[in-house]
Amino acid sequence: MDRSDVERRTKDFALRIIRLVNALPKNQISWTLGKQVLRSGSSIGAYYREACRATSKKHFGSILAIASGEASETLYWLELLSESETVKPELLSDIISECNELVAILTASVKSAQEKV
Repeated sequence: MDRSDVERRTKDFALRIIRLVNALPKNQISWTLGKQVLRSGSSIGAYYREACRATSKKHFGSILAIASGEASETLYWLELLSESETVKPELLSDIISECNELVAILTASVKSAQEKV
């Protein structure tokens, strides 16, 4: 998978997160969890883009690790939305699956980048 594919996937993922948060029930729990998942889920692609424009391999790996961490954090918030049944779990299965894939892609990329430094 090349950089443009990951950039596209992370942007599409952020748009899905935005739509998800916009559709959450209007209550305190949804507001709190929604704010968290929106922040982390929309930052994955931003950090990935920043990493791709890094000035050194070390800088690339460092910023990529942040993107990976944001993806992992997003997975956590999505799991809370699902397991608390704030959103029906079956409605979140696809976005959780995509988040798991992004975590795997970014984690593998971080490991690869660290080996090249």
